[in-house]
Amino acid sequence: MPHAAWTELEAVARRDADARILDQFAADPDRLSRMTVDAAGLHLDLSKQSWTRAGFDAALALARAADVEGRRAALFGGEAINGTEGRAVLHPALRAPAGADFHALGEPVSADLHGVRMAMANYAADIRSGQKRGATGEAFKAIVHIGIGGSDLGPRVIWDALRPLDPAIDIRFVANVDPRDIGEALTGLNPASTLIVVVSKTFTTQETLANAEVAKAWLNANLPSGGYDNHFEQHLIAVTAAPERAEAWGCGRVFGFSDWVGGRYSLWSAVSLSCVIGLGWDVFQGFLDGAAALDRHFLEAPLEANAPVLMALAQIYNVDGLRRPARTVAPYAHALRRLPAFLQQLEMESNGKRVRRDGAPVGRPTCPVVFGEPGTNGQHAFFQQIHQGPQVVPAEFIIVASTDGQTSESPLWANALAQGQALMQGKTEAQAHAELIASGASVAEADRLAPHKTFPGNRPSTAILMDRLTPQTLGALIALYEHKTFVEGVIWDINSFDQWGVELGKVLAKAVLKDVAAGAPSPDLDPSTAALLTRLLA
Repeated sequence: MPHAAWTELEAVARRDADARILDQFAADPDRLSRMTVDAAGLHLDLSKQSWTRAGFDAALALARAADVEGRRAALFGGEAINGTEGRAVLHPALRAPAGADFHALGEPVSADLHGVRMAMANYAADIRSGQKRGATGEAFKAIVHIGIGGSDLGPRVIWDALRPLDPAIDIRFVANVDPRDIGEALTGLNPASTLIVVVSKTFTTQETLANAEVAKAWLNANLPSGGYDNHFEQHLIAVTAAPERAEAWGCGRVFGFSDWVGGRYSLWSAVSLSCVIGLGWDVFQGFLDGAAALDRHFLEAPLEANAPVLMALAQIYNVDGLRRPARTVAPYAHALRRLPAFLQQLEMESNGKRVRRDGAPVGRPTCPVVFGEPGTNGQHAFFQQIHQGPQVVPAEFIIVASTDGQTSESPLWANALAQGQALMQGKTEAQAHAELIASGASVAEADRLAPHKTFPGNRPSTAILMDRLTPQTLGALIALYEHKTFVEGVIWDINSFDQWGVELGKVLAKAVLKDVAAGAPSPDLDPSTAALLTRLLA
């Protein structure tokens, strides 16, 4: 552990905790150029972050002491950096260009990955052209994509961001085990022209299989009598790392991916087959290319000009140096509305850990709570808290210069710029008082209202700009956050690639379901859970 580097960062943060961000531009004339980075079509501005020059330098020293560069090489080299499960972590291999030579634990994987890509591209082309049809000969007009967690959120982000306004193929996503979710997805669809895509890494996920059973029964009840059992391949396919389970369950066509693809890092794989069908392979290839460009930047740029590294260091400075346990992400583009939910899983499932890689307690805060809403929606909700609440919540603004809207986008991104400015600049009580007097308020009224109209300011934010939201910039944006998450895990010395925290609840849910089947709580249940179960059973 780089104890000396941690001690220095925390000391600088304590010393400079009250330093005004706005004052740093005058104190450090190179601040803006040093804290802005261009990478793979993205422009990042971290100059409104809380660090002083000394804090920035201390954060970089911490990254070097934690051997970010060495761990980065281990990631791309296919070493078993997921130590608790003994696995490589090679999502960069999924988007690498043809001819790449990635290895997982010494075994070559790139040729197999290329084969899966070609199978996806060919299958998607056959569906889109109508060459591959349903059991009754109808072309497919709808896809119901069934998954949860990484098998759902990633493809949702891609589809929402890149879908045409009037798509030729309607894609509906189902994740929640609540029957309402699958009911809404199937309503209004024609089974003869609907493709069901079941996505589960292990093909044992309770919620996904429950929804898949409903979809299978729906197909069976509505396709021509007696014919359905011979037509699984036309209507029911699987994406999984356990193909034998999918085939035994009844899927006619299975697309695979490897166990070294973590669920929340799997959107680059066949997990996004529904999107490949809906968008076409060329669009998806552009998405992969954008991520590969960001990978090259992450590998080649020096730490002090490396976009994922600087994003990670800003968060660590806020979380560990200044004890700020939450962060908001505000995409000022309706097409990116699901990005905050995706980042919740990516970051909080990866880095919401309490022990280091060796099993010892971390001893300091790790991943903050991540939340957000698109653009101006959030301004009319939780932005009140981030401007005037007592807690400081760092913000990230994702800004698209030109979208597909029919009106000027400037009101949208002008709001984003103003929010970052307001968070940093604030408004003093004296300024608020003077504005009230200027507007005609009496002195007494100004005295009464000025405290309510005061903004403390000095609240940090990062801006991420792109000219347009394209497949390439979307791929780069998601890869940026993936590598940011990885760098944070390296510095915290935690395993960002397991997720044991989701397991206990699953195990206990199975036990509760047994009690439900028995009609009474077991004696092993705690009093509160037993009372709640009894009430629900009644």
